[in-house]
Amino acid sequence: MQTSSDHAYPDHWEADVVLRDGATAHIRPITTDDAERLVSFYEQVSDESKYYRFFAPYPRLSDKDVHRFTHHDYVDRVGLAVTVGGEFIATVRYDRINADGRPATTPADEAEVAFLVQDAHQGRGVASALLEHIAEVARERGIRRFAAEVLPANNKMIKVFRDAGYTQKRSFEDGSVHLTLDLEPTAESLAVQRGREQRAEARSVQRLLAPGSVAVIGTGRATGGVGRTVLRNLLNAGFTGRTYAVNTAFPEDLTEVDGVPAHRSVGEIEETVDLAVVAVPAERVPEVVADCGEHGVQGLVVLTAGYAESGAAGLELQRELVRLARSYGMRVIGPNSFGIISTSDTVRLNASLAPEAPAPGRIGLFTQSGAIGIALLSGLHRRGAGLSSFISSGNRADVSGNDFLQYWYEDPDTDVVLLYLESIGNPRKFTRLARRTAAVKPVVVVKGARHSGSAPPGHAVPVTRIPDATVGALLRQAGVIRVDTVTELVDAGLLLAGQPLPAGPRVAILGNSESLGLLTYDACLAEGLRPLRPRDLTTAATPVDFRAALAEALLDKSCDAVVVTAIPWVGENGVTESGDGEVLAAALREAATTAPAKPVAVVHVEIGGLAEALAAASSTRTGPAPKADDPKDDTRGVPDAAARPPAAPTRPPAPSTAGVSAAVRYAAPAPASAPHAARIPAYPAAERAVRALSEAVKYAQWRREAAEPGKVPEYEDIDEVGAAARIESLLGGISDRGGTLDPAAARELLGRYGICVRPTHPAPGPDAAVAAAARLGYPVALKTTAPHLRHRADLGGVRLDLANEEQLRQAYRELTDAFGKPAELQPVVQSMAPRGVDTVVRAAIDPAVGAVLSFGLAGAASELLGDTAHRLVPATDRDAAELIRSIRTAPLLFGWRGSAPVDTPALEELLLRVSRLVDDHPEVVAISLEPVVVAQRGLSVLGASVRLAPPPARTDLGPRRLPSY
Repeated sequence: MQTSSDHAYPDHWEADVVLRDGATAHIRPITTDDAERLVSFYEQVSDESKYYRFFAPYPRLSDKDVHRFTHHDYVDRVGLAVTVGGEFIATVRYDRINADGRPATTPADEAEVAFLVQDAHQGRGVASALLEHIAEVARERGIRRFAAEVLPANNKMIKVFRDAGYTQKRSFEDGSVHLTLDLEPTAESLAVQRGREQRAEARSVQRLLAPGSVAVIGTGRATGGVGRTVLRNLLNAGFTGRTYAVNTAFPEDLTEVDGVPAHRSVGEIEETVDLAVVAVPAERVPEVVADCGEHGVQGLVVLTAGYAESGAAGLELQRELVRLARSYGMRVIGPNSFGIISTSDTVRLNASLAPEAPAPGRIGLFTQSGAIGIALLSGLHRRGAGLSSFISSGNRADVSGNDFLQYWYEDPDTDVVLLYLESIGNPRKFTRLARRTAAVKPVVVVKGARHSGSAPPGHAVPVTRIPDATVGALLRQAGVIRVDTVTELVDAGLLLAGQPLPAGPRVAILGNSESLGLLTYDACLAEGLRPLRPRDLTTAATPVDFRAALAEALLDKSCDAVVVTAIPWVGENGVTESGDGEVLAAALREAATTAPAKPVAVVHVEIGGLAEALAAASSTRTGPAPKADDPKDDTRGVPDAAARPPAAPTRPPAPSTAGVSAAVRYAAPAPASAPHAARIPAYPAAERAVRALSEAVKYAQWRREAAEPGKVPEYEDIDEVGAAARIESLLGGISDRGGTLDPAAARELLGRYGICVRPTHPAPGPDAAVAAAARLGYPVALKTTAPHLRHRADLGGVRLDLANEEQLRQAYRELTDAFGKPAELQPVVQSMAPRGVDTVVRAAIDPAVGAVLSFGLAGAASELLGDTAHRLVPATDRDAAELIRSIRTAPLLFGWRGSAPVDTPALEELLLRVSRLVDDHPEVVAISLEPVVVAQRGLSVLGASVRLAPPPARTDLGPRRLPSY
């Protein structure tokens, strides 16, 4: 690509964006190669829009204009274009100016900006997206303000500037509106940007899940095959839109397949197709995508495999697939996808390989694995659980879990979000979206590939190096319910979808088995719940007894949830009577319906009909499921065993390798007007029921606390400006890769944020140690700073409470005799700190996740057990309080076994000051304070390490853009 400037083409300015209507577009710098595109673009702009741009009739661009608008230096003169299908639909340009409004160069920090959008594309949010990107470019080039002249009648452009959220000034001069925008991002501009992002990405998902027409490309002429299977599933689900079969191999005289119109290409279809399901070999996919793009298809579901999961060549094919699709404004699910499902009665879309669409329900399910998706669909179907939508993203090359979080956030048909993830492409964005969604509905996540250290095959995403335990802590901070297995994903999701949130951790237990009640009691204690004494109804209890006991428990103000345990009845002749499950289910439903809304879960042991009756109570299926031998359910033509749909749910299910037990049964959620009692989940083991209830309790507590979020406190003694100047000075003497500050520089920088580090004095010999002690005053500590002995008091490298010169010299001899020469040990002398609990405070920046604040007790035992807690920066006062209380050894801070409690408020303040330092100055990429001795009053920081480096690029700031992997 040619440029006429002395500066290299800034390819990092290129970006794919999602517009207001959910379509994609490409933003890139304008080059000298774009002359013809610019002229063609301008010819399609109305005279009115040209007048608004140039303040006069301007029917065509002169050769001089074309040269000026296509030749930029990418510093003082910059032009960006929005393209769809390779053609311009909008342009923006800025020219740097001085205080008099004349062309200028650096250091002038103001620029005049002007936009032009084709009339056919106005109202799609094009100008708003362009403003975000041109503002980011301007800031990069040292421009701090935009000036714009707009005619008063150009209300659309005035609104673009007014609604951007930047600080601005407006005046009316010489018949035009003069606007000045301060380009420094504000809280309002960031909120506006993220609000637009949410609406656009949600709309892009809605276009995929609610198409008016679907074309299945790759439909075979013979029964069977992936394409024919998807077509059959669409028809069997009762898709409300129009369906087309497409295959280039169709003979010209073939007009129908399975009763739907047959065509040899998308271009032959008379109407515009909304969604295309692609099931052709990988080598044919590019021509299919081009055919779809040229004829206005809005989205693609690519079932075809053979992409990034197959190696480097496949990865390049995958990237080209996404580039090509986005260039036409289309979004892609897949490749290597299992398909998508929407159970909305207005759509009834089953564009997947699953022969049976799930019943309508309130759960949204997203999975990155086709195999897990098959197991979950089959398992949830057997349990009678209903879904609002299902997505198998496959290699998630484009549409990801983040997009569906944007959609489900406001989706009125989804109450619970279940996610199976193997990689998180943008963790910062994911935690932000998950926190927002979790504030209104539960988000349950199970993460695969937790310990491999790399992305699964096919997932071309950045890999974070932070431990999985840290990822889990950050997800919990965002309100995400993190579970370990697919079984727990289902267990928790069904309880949350069917029952109200508990008001607290108090659990009533009742049932007809004392032993099962005790097991449930123990499980509650193990999960941190507060169980009441189990109520044994005895084995003679009837359904009427259960109903009365449950109603009484639900009315009891001393409990927040109820677990009902039940075993089969034993008759007088010793024969087990397990056929009264339906009667018991009816009794439990009746009791729950007439009592206050509290969550109820049932633990049962082989009571025939109980789970099925509970499930049937709220089933929203309008008709019976097809029988296993239904000829419409023929899946013999699916050639790939890995892609074969699950068997019909009426057959006995085979054991699932995904760990979803068939023993759980659950009622698909009833309409919102139905009582919660009609959705009681049943579990085959007390541990599973209690674990699900425990997650609901913790999530409910998070919701209550999130309603009143903590604050990031201000400290008057923080010298932010001085710290910034000192950091800039220190970075001047550090390599581009960064470096660790010497102790004195670290102590000075930390001191600017009110973090006082006790000084140490080098002791290269015993005389130097004595001299240092004389300056500090006795008692003192003598310790080594050699890397292999640092912070390892258990190895004997520290001597404490040395009261005089004699003890100090003796300790010095012992250290050197035991560990080596002073030059190897690097001894130091430090004044003694008050006794207390030794802790560790750290902060570090991960390029993918961001800044993370960590806390734990010092010592080998805590390190070995991984007993460290984490929170994202900036931490609030509530985060700091939770941080020190969330480690397993926290009781040591609060007076364990008669010891005196330490000064935890001082510790919380220290954590908040470290968080502020890292948040205010991203060049501080790592801080380690070890040990921090917390006494009964106050604390002492005895060791500190600070690392500086150029700040890593932020993936969650800047203009909206789709990821490019």
